[in-house]
Amino acid sequence: MSKDSLEALQQQLIEFSNARRWEKFHSPKNLSMALSVEVAELLEHFQWLTEEESRRIQGKKLDEVKEEVADVLLYLLQICNQLHIDPIDAAQKKLVKNALKYPAID
Repeated sequence: MSKDSLEALQQQLIEFSNARRWEKFHSPKNLSMALSVEVAELLEHFQWLTEEESRRIQGKKLDEVKEEVADVLLYLLQICNQLHIDPIDAAQKKLVKNALKYPAID
């Protein structure tokens, strides 16, 4: 397993949580609620920006957005860990479903 793989990241997350004895707090319900908070924090960085401004964020603001993206990803992976969901497989299946639902425009 590559140290940069999604599986390695999930394992790091499990070890991080276990070292702090946080398992009792990490139910799918609690993790989903925490995820929604992190998504709201991500959204907050774009509130009141124009479409163009949202495409040009940089510097400290971009660093803050990166941290929120990381929080969202980490909570999502924790939910996957708890429910034994392979996020890559789930995403690939969803892309197939979306391709059928929303056919390409010729």
